[in-house]
Amino acid sequence: MLEVAGLSDVEERAYRLLVRAGEADLEDLAEELGITSEAAARALAAMQGAGVVREVGGRRFAPVAPEVALGPRLVRQQETIDWARQAVEQLTEEYRASLRRRDADQLIEILPSRAALREQVRHLQDSARDEVMYFCRAGHVVMPSVDNDEELEALGRGVSYRVIYERGLLEEPGMVDNVAYGIKHGEQARAVRSLPVRMMIADRAAALLPLVQYAGRTTEPTAALVRGSSLLEALIALFEAQWERATPIRFLEDGQVTAAAAACPLDADELYLLSLLVAGVPEKTIASQLGLSLRTVQRRVYHLMRLAGAQTRMQLAWHAARERWL
Repeated sequence: MLEVAGLSDVEERAYRLLVRAGEADLEDLAEELGITSEAAARALAAMQGAGVVREVGGRRFAPVAPEVALGPRLVRQQETIDWARQAVEQLTEEYRASLRRRDADQLIEILPSRAALREQVRHLQDSARDEVMYFCRAGHVVMPSVDNDEELEALGRGVSYRVIYERGLLEEPGMVDNVAYGIKHGEQARAVRSLPVRMMIADRAAALLPLVQYAGRTTEPTAALVRGSSLLEALIALFEAQWERATPIRFLEDGQVTAAAAACPLDADELYLLSLLVAGVPEKTIASQLGLSLRTVQRRVYHLMRLAGAQTRMQLAWHAARERWL
């Protein structure tokens, strides 16, 4: 078990015996281990040279504390494994790039079922290191957004998420709360009236998108996994273009605002309400999603209009953009 720390089988047995006994002499060790005195002496000499045991006098030996004797060895071993893993990943990517150049079929992998698509959605997020970009359209093909536990895990380990929501999706039950929850955990969210395709891009290295947009619930969707190529670059450019024109959805904790919004007079709830309005979510849907009455939502909207000096919701949106409230 301790071979990974550099101990042979005999040395591990001797070390475990010394840990239990506290100290022992050469002959006792040899007898307990069932080996000759010469073999025990060689093992102890190697262990002493490695700093695992120390001589306490009269040919008696005691163990060095495990965290001192073995801890640094394990750290160095782990570093070596990490370096080797990185080298393998680099070689794997070089191999795949070479394979893609020689075989165009490697550029696009076809996923023929909902189960295969779901597994790839899980894998891309679990393996993401830097950034995930998402187009979220209304209606789900693989799973509801609320079931995407992989996003929260990825956000927790520092992966950036940029998500563009289709307006119709924000009107689905529970989605407003779900989006707010994601934003609180670090997601950057924006909204547009409609999106051209469902899509996820992980680390700008692979994109996943259905090939048939309107497959029914009883029909297995067909999807494509697109790897490094001009097609992938085009999909990344499509996302960036949509991101630029999308409306930011804001939900800030009280007292925590960015420098750009330092002069914004709105609190967290007002910012969130404003971002949903500007994204085009109907007041009735906002009321239903937030568990408020329509009259309460309308009263809060009128309050925002008074703060902005606006007579219409269009003027409110224009003022919010000019003053950089969103």
